[in-house]
Amino acid sequence: MTGLMTFDELKTAVADADIDTVLVCTIDMQGRLMGKRFHAQHFIDDAWEETHCCNYMLATDMEMATPDGYAATSWAAGYGDYIMKPDLGTIRPVPWLEGTAMVLCDLLDHQSHEEVEHAPRTVLKKQIARAEAMGLTPFTATELEFFLFAQSFQDITDSEFRDLTPISGYNEDYHIFQTTKEEAIMRPVRNHLFAAGIPVENSKGEAEAGQQELNIKYSTALKTADHHSIAKHATKEIAWQNGHAASFLAKWRADRVGSASHVHQSLWRNGTNAFYDADAKHGMSDLMRSYVAGQIKYARDITLFLAPYVNSYKRFQKGSFAPTKTSWSVDNRTAGFRLCGEGSKSVRIECRIGGSDLNPYLATAALLAAGLAGIEEGLDLAPPITGDVYERDDVPEVPRSLREATTIFRDSKMLRVAMGDWVVDHYTRAAEVEQEDFDNAVTDYELRRGLERA
Repeated sequence: MTGLMTFDELKTAVADADIDTVLVCTIDMQGRLMGKRFHAQHFIDDAWEETHCCNYMLATDMEMATPDGYAATSWAAGYGDYIMKPDLGTIRPVPWLEGTAMVLCDLLDHQSHEEVEHAPRTVLKKQIARAEAMGLTPFTATELEFFLFAQSFQDITDSEFRDLTPISGYNEDYHIFQTTKEEAIMRPVRNHLFAAGIPVENSKGEAEAGQQELNIKYSTALKTADHHSIAKHATKEIAWQNGHAASFLAKWRADRVGSASHVHQSLWRNGTNAFYDADAKHGMSDLMRSYVAGQIKYARDITLFLAPYVNSYKRFQKGSFAPTKTSWSVDNRTAGFRLCGEGSKSVRIECRIGGSDLNPYLATAALLAAGLAGIEEGLDLAPPITGDVYERDDVPEVPRSLREATTIFRDSKMLRVAMGDWVVDHYTRAAEVEQEDFDNAVTDYELRRGLERA
């Protein structure tokens, strides 16, 4: 049993006792799979039409606490229900769990049955619809970088997050021998995901001890976001099954490089890459030039959806392969946006700003919003930056903190037009909650620095 399953195939698998559990999942603001485990027979009898969840699902922090300040739901409003509507086109086996299948859900308002406007899947679908109204189909791919640790999550928690040990001892970028030591985790990650209908291409060692990268085949934007969320979830579960921890924290230690999630993008029309023009410089069509110009113009507006936490901004450091400037260049990894596939039919733009902690639905939606705005405004693209972009003082910087990114996001006229005031205000509040929580924390840094000396 491999690949996506039809509903009829799921019924057969249940009748044959191959499947006894169905994970009915939605995506929360943090990009995590949330939902319920159904007995498979009940799912195919009844729950395939709909089930329910508390509407606080899209108004919590990382700890699942219920902070104040959201217009969508509150204690005063009584925390009612959303409808979880299974997307039957996303049914797939979960090979790393015995007898289990999965389906992803859209969230609907309990009264109107309309899709919840600020649900991550809905936010992305709205931007895809904008592109489709122009006759364009967005294709994307996201790279997943993460760290594997020798300890389990429980061991790390019990040690109060001290003395974390990466699973390997030195930089393993492209290193076959070093990554062989991690095949007990990475081989089942690749094979189980492929069997679940997620077109994994490869995994590789990344540029730090214990750091991995997982690459999944280019696909339509919604499928890519689905693949990303499931792959991230599976990686954590498979590592846990093997007694190890897999972390997608953007920056886990000051003297180690961070983890990114680069997003590759192109727009297609009538089955061909609309970004490609064989007669144009770099093979970039006028459409692509305007799209990239929009992303550069609005890069600071959308950074919150590429770097959603306080920790995310620790990754933006000179000489770390994480960009600090918003320019574009041709195959240059010091820039925020890198042209890939120059002069070929696979020409595309890679956004390098996003961290491994991003929500792929929100990040992709934001990038599409910026790029489509560039097309609508008829923007022209400035020449590419060459050389070491870190050293350029004439290029705008990526926001340096969550506080700065939140202010720019909240005040973005482009995003308010593209996504609506409701969505912008909702995720502004999410960022404020993250900042408030951090501002109230006393960190190890403060204790080490000031306990005796202050």
